[in-house]
Amino acid sequence: MRDKLTQDMQKAIDEMRQWPRKEIQIFHHNDSDGLSSGAILTRTFERAGFAIKRFCLEKPYPALLQKVYEPEGGIIVFADFAGRIAPILSELNRGRNLTLILDHHVAEASTDPKVHNLDPCLYGLKGDRDISGSTTCYLFARTLDPANKDLAYLAAIGAVGDEFFVDGCLVSENRNVTLEAVKQGKMEIKEQAAGERYYLNTPRGQIPCDEFGAYLDTLGAAGYYQDGPDMGIQVCLEGASEESDRMLAQLKSVQARAFEKELKRIQSGALIQTDHIQWFRVENRFQPMGVKMIGVFCDAIKNSEHVDPAKYVAGFQIIPDEIPGFGPIGMNDVKISMRVSAQMEADIRAGRAMGLDVLLPEATNKLGGFSDACHTLTAATTVAIGKEEQLIEEMENILRRIQWVSEPHLANPF
Repeated sequence: MRDKLTQDMQKAIDEMRQWPRKEIQIFHHNDSDGLSSGAILTRTFERAGFAIKRFCLEKPYPALLQKVYEPEGGIIVFADFAGRIAPILSELNRGRNLTLILDHHVAEASTDPKVHNLDPCLYGLKGDRDISGSTTCYLFARTLDPANKDLAYLAAIGAVGDEFFVDGCLVSENRNVTLEAVKQGKMEIKEQAAGERYYLNTPRGQIPCDEFGAYLDTLGAAGYYQDGPDMGIQVCLEGASEESDRMLAQLKSVQARAFEKELKRIQSGALIQTDHIQWFRVENRFQPMGVKMIGVFCDAIKNSEHVDPAKYVAGFQIIPDEIPGFGPIGMNDVKISMRVSAQMEADIRAGRAMGLDVLLPEATNKLGGFSDACHTLTAATTVAIGKEEQLIEEMENILRRIQWVSEPHLANPF
């Protein structure tokens, strides 16, 4: 299946080279995997002689996609998202633009031959185990030109950032690119008690890749509306600097203050309880940070004493009507991010509870919302402002319908 993926990448590359216009719009995610993906594609297309316009997105919102696909004759590339919405992109495109999807989330096939969905999930690889978005972009870059093998370290950074380990180690394609970076002298792997730790060799000395990924995550998420993603791409390609360090420190301070205030609200009873879900709203209290911060906050509290470990955790944050560098898009939506405790994670992996990659998209779609990049243990979608309680109820209905239970002696519906 890897060979088929490479063959299809080559077909898309051949079509791209023959395309009349040599301008590419790159849309990539704003976490460490997405920023690494954006950096790989930026350097790859620059080397190939294409003019680039790059936009960092928290999600490929429908309102944005409508505007992206108004013109025709362009080349559009999505990285680290959009695999699941290939049918939507196909309907918007209708053969008018060349579109490439380099994602690793759950995917659906394209219905437009000009929309190339190169998501490895369609080729037998697991996006939450075998391959990251950045590794997918790296395979594409190396297929385009073997000289791009020097970008392997960026793929490894994204893979570590997404934290898809097996027994503490990267596996499959993620491991292959990491070993390639090690061979090039750009990385080192060190064994530890719980698997391996991965180190990036930089002029500043060795930096653990997980720490480097956290650095990028903060720039991209907390700094989303403050030029953080551009700084993140620069850090990927040129390394950290005093300027990026100052930005990071400022963003961490803003995040810490916002999270401290929100945690006090949770402690004061802001967490609403239903049968299987505990949820809360932050409205726009995390601004000027990006809406990815609602997921970061859910991660921070999911195993805390304030959270019921037997229930899903969900948080809502209002999405500003502005894409940095792109402009207003007519948004009136709220983002929901969901996480699970360590106990819930064990139940999901054992088949005793429903994964978020099924639960949240199914409920969201019933309300006409937008679902794209969802994993088993982490997920996020969007719905219209005012439909928060309806979405929670839809999820409860799904869980009741399948008779979701946590007691191990009862029948397992999964």
